[in-house]
Formats: sequence, C-alpha cells, structure tokens
Amino acid sequence: MSADCEAAVTPAALEVAATRNACKLCTPLGACVAFAGVEGSRTVLHGSQGCATYIRRYMISHFKEPIDIASSSFAEETTIFGGRDNLLKSLANVTRQYHPAMIGIATTCLAETIGEDPAMHLRGLPDDGLVSAPIVHVSTPSYCGSHADGYVAAVRAMVAQLAERGSPAEHVNLFAPMCSPADLRYLKEIVREFQLPHTLLPDYSETLDGTTWREYHLIPPGGTKVDDIRRTGSARASIEFTHVASASETGAAWLEEACSVPRHRLSPPIGVRKTDELFHTLESITGRCTPAPHAAERGRLLDSLVDGHKYVSGRRAAVVGDEDLVIGLAVFLAELGITPVVCGSGGSSGRLRTAVKSEIPDKAAEIAVCQASDYLEIEEEVRSRRPDLIVGSSKAYGLARKLNVPLIRVGFPIHDRIDGNRTLHFGYRGAQQLFDRIANALIESKQDSSTVGYAYM
Repeated sequence: MSADCEAAVTPAALEVAATRNACKLCTPLGACVAFAGVEGSRTVLHGSQGCATYIRRYMISHFKEPIDIASSSFAEETTIFGGRDNLLKSLANVTRQYHPAMIGIATTCLAETIGEDPAMHLRGLPDDGLVSAPIVHVSTPSYCGSHADGYVAAVRAMVAQLAERGSPAEHVNLFAPMCSPADLRYLKEIVREFQLPHTLLPDYSETLDGTTWREYHLIPPGGTKVDDIRRTGSARASIEFTHVASASETGAAWLEEACSVPRHRLSPPIGVRKTDELFHTLESITGRCTPAPHAAERGRLLDSLVDGHKYVSGRRAAVVGDEDLVIGLAVFLAELGITPVVCGSGGSSGRLRTAVKSEIPDKAAEIAVCQASDYLEIEEEVRSRRPDLIVGSSKAYGLARKLNVPLIRVGFPIHDRIDGNRTLHFGYRGAQQLFDRIANALIESKQDSSTVGYAYM
C-alpha cells in the first residue's frame, strides 16, 4: 500500500466494484443534523421512506434523543412520474401535525437521480395559507459527498434562502462544523464571556442533547431562531471553522459575497495552537483580552501535558473520521508528541493530504494520508504501520479490536458508548479531556499487557 492511499484509477482499483465499509455516512444525514439546530424546525426527506428510517436510527443511536424525520415516501409510481404531489402532501401533513417555525427539505439519491426539483415544486404550493412556515431546500444526493458535506450545504442553504442584508450590527455569526452538542455549548460559553452578541448556526446543543421532559414535545425546545438566521446578513463578521470546505461554498462565503459580511476562516479549535487562534480572533474583534477562566484552563492544560508527557511521547496513532476532525486531531496529537502515522477519511474534498502535511511539516514523511478511502483501504495502511492507539468513531472499533489497541472514541457516530452527544473536542477544555483519555488509555493498555501488573505509574 502506498504512503498516500487515496483511491486511484489503477488496474487493482478497477477490480473494486463498491465501497467496502464506508468511512463516511450519507449526505442527507448531515443536512438533518443541521436542520435540527433551528428552533421549531422539522425536516422532510424528499425520497423513499427507508432513507428517513436509516437516518433517524443513526441519529437516535448517537444522540440518545427522540428524533422525527418526515418523508415524501416515494413508491414505484412516484419514481416514474415524479414526487411533486408527495412532497406537497408531506409539507401539509408536517404543518398540521407539528406547526413548525421552519421546514427543511433535503433530497435523497432517488429523488436526485430522477431529476426532482423541489424549488419548482414549491411554486405549486396551494395558496390556502396552510403551509406558512419558511421552507429551505437543499440538494443532498448521497453519491456526491458525505454527511459532513450535507451539513455544510444545509447551513449555506439556510442563510442563502433566509438571510437579509441590513446595516451592520454588533453581533457575529458562528458557523460550527458538524460537532457534538457539548462543543456547541462550549463555543457559546466562550463568546458570551467575551461579551460578544452572536448567532450560532446551527445550534442543536439543546435539541439533540436536552433535559428530561414532563410531557413529550413534538419539536424539542432550543435551536437558532429563524429571525436570527435572517439577521446573519447584518452581522459585523462571520467566523467559520473548517479546513476543507470549499472557500466559496459555505454559509459564511455566501454572506461575504451577498451581504458584505467579513469572514474569518479558522480551523476547528482542537488542541492548543488552534484554540489559541480562536481566542486571538475574538480578541481582535472585541478588543478584549481572553477571559481569566479560559486563560487558567490553558495554563492547567499545559501543566498536564508536562505531567503526562512521558506516557504519550513517541507513541503512534491512527486517526479516522470526518476530514476536519481528522486534521484537528492530527495536529493535536503532534502537539502531544504522538505521531499520527495514518490519517484516514472517506471525505473527498481532495484537501486532506495537503492540510495534514502542511500543518505537521516535520512529521509529513511519516504520515500516510488515506483520503476518499473506505475502512478496508485504511485498515491495510494501519496494519502496516502498527499504531499504539486509534482515534475515531465507533465505526473504527472493529479495526481497533483486530489490532488489540485502544480506541479513543470521538466524532460521529458513537453507537457503543453513551456519551457521544457529550464528548467535548473543542477548546482548552476539550483538549484537556482528550489528553486525559488518550494518556489513560495508553497507561491502561500497558498495565493490562504486563505479565507482572502494577498499580503505580
């Protein structure tokens, strides 16, 4: 296997008929996560019922929350003659049952393959006032991209179809990547302590990780208000967090072009260096110093890295998952003295290899980057490089089990643990928690493999 195992058109590659254990999930799934971050919103998948069932199952397993996703329920006749009537009926049914503040429509493979045009269908909505909520539609065929791409596309669609240009106000827009509810809560905490008014889009920190209810809610409380999405066009600035999303295809990019909202493009704040970049940006926007509690968190993090350096230095890791998360984690591991010998993703932006090797230039020759790859391709590379641990989602569990190395569960999906919706990746606090988990996993692995055993490190 080559050091850079991107799927290439070679005689060997031509023998592969299909992806084997994909290292990504479907595009409309990401759109469903994004739409779930809007207050009072409901999602309609324009396509077959099975797509909605699959996505609901994956989201419920990870977030451990009740999740409803409507469907236009394609059947044989719909597939032949088109799904216009089904879509309009589903919008009316969703409105009668949920009374949503917004409806998000995401297309599936079947609808895209037969050339469905939701924008055209929406012009045929009956003028009876029944469906009065704003409707946002996004094209998300699964054969084009991953769940992360669907998430980015849905966020862009929301601002492109709802945002209104206005006189510059004091608030900023925060466009987070697909991350955990805990990460979103932490981002909001940071900007609040800078006394900076903000709109976080999307915000599923409550809708996908809520409290117990005395009564069932048809739509979970929380999320970004539709009016706040409209006012993203009058923000003083936008901050977006991505390494790999196209610079012209994000929500912040649309606002910059259409509404002249200045854009700050940052890496996801994972680890010390990338979190420093976020705080420096907030300092430049607000003119305020980093709040003392966060400066103290940084100090405690650095102290712990010194304390635990001997347990992690010189170790080797494989990192697998979404491209943005893989890059951020690889940079953080390098900060710890761990070489990320394999960085693998099913994402197909084409920017993973360049980003990893430019961010960690001193280790570039030691890192195999598997982009647009499935787990079988990644497994071949990981086996040859024999890492001490794997950092990835539950989908990497089989690989970690085969190699008998610890798996540090991060990202999406986490099906075999109960804390996927509360896993913190961002900021000094997230780096502290990740470091503790990594160091303790390596210590535990050494203890368990010892023929003597010991209780003092």
